[in-house]
Amino acid sequence: MTTNSSSDYCMNTKRNTKRLALWTFVWLLSMALVNFGPTLLWGDNSTLTWVAVVVNLLFGLVMIWANKVYLMSTDELQQRIQLQAMGITLGIGLVGGLAYANLDTTNLIPGDAEIAHLVMLMGFTYIVALIASVRQYQ
Repeated sequence: MTTNSSSDYCMNTKRNTKRLALWTFVWLLSMALVNFGPTLLWGDNSTLTWVAVVVNLLFGLVMIWANKVYLMSTDELQQRIQLQAMGITLGIGLVGGLAYANLDTTNLIPGDAEIAHLVMLMGFTYIVALIASVRQYQ
């Protein structure tokens, strides 16, 4: 019986991981459509741009749901590891992002603060925090 439930757990985790990867990829494609569509596909048609933004938001919500389903399907240790990595990422993103915005508003940095820089910081932070959390529990 343990082997069967272990097998079910692995299949469930694989299915949820694939679902999360799929919806993340679909959201990423819709993000590219929002950013490049007006330039490459439909020009100044603001209606199509609004539709693309709404579709992007809907795909983003589905991606968040898929992430929740994935997290709920993992065991307690994996949930704890993810929670630690996400908490560190949220903190670094919030504190670092606001400090970055302050540098921009006070003109201490050349140019404007770009959201892409914050996204990259958060992505890097999440990966490093995830690796550190996994090592902590090994």
